[in-house]
Amino acid sequence: MPDQLAPDSDISELAATLARNEGDDIASVDALLERYPEDPRLHFMRGSIFAGSARPIEAHAAMTQAIELAPGFTIARYQLGFFELTSGQPEQALSTWGPLLAEAEDNYLRVFVEGMTHLIRDEFAPAMAKFEHGMALNKENAPLNNDIRLLVQEVRKLDERQHGETDVNGDVSATALLLGRFGGNRTVN
Repeated sequence: MPDQLAPDSDISELAATLARNEGDDIASVDALLERYPEDPRLHFMRGSIFAGSARPIEAHAAMTQAIELAPGFTIARYQLGFFELTSGQPEQALSTWGPLLAEAEDNYLRVFVEGMTHLIRDEFAPAMAKFEHGMALNKENAPLNNDIRLLVQEVRKLDERQHGETDVNGDVSATALLLGRFGGNRTVN
């Protein structure tokens, strides 16, 4: 990460302010960004807020800035790819996630990306196996496990429906339907 990072105490204070939801979250992040414009964590927070506010263009730009400043900021890279996937850009998501596939085989983000890759291809069983394995590996990011757990529930519903009914949606893949629904309810961590 760049040398010009906000002190951890400032980041903690900002996180507490955002958690209290007391006002304009973007203004709070921007105030710290004015002092530390090269801090990728602040750009990532900004992108997360924009994503939660249904402002996809600004969200994508801020998250992209975070990984441009710190290519090894793996959670930001993962979330940017997930945002792209749920925005209907699976090829872009796979490109963004590419470096995560070079992580160790027991890295939960790598395993989640492997699961997402199977999901994109409507390969539900291997996707579910990867998601379950990734959640078991992930001991540091409980909110992300919650997001994956929600995704697993939706995949199970679609898989059951797909095996129990004829295709009533024509050429639309089950994954496209799933990600369209899931994209609006996710949290960005």
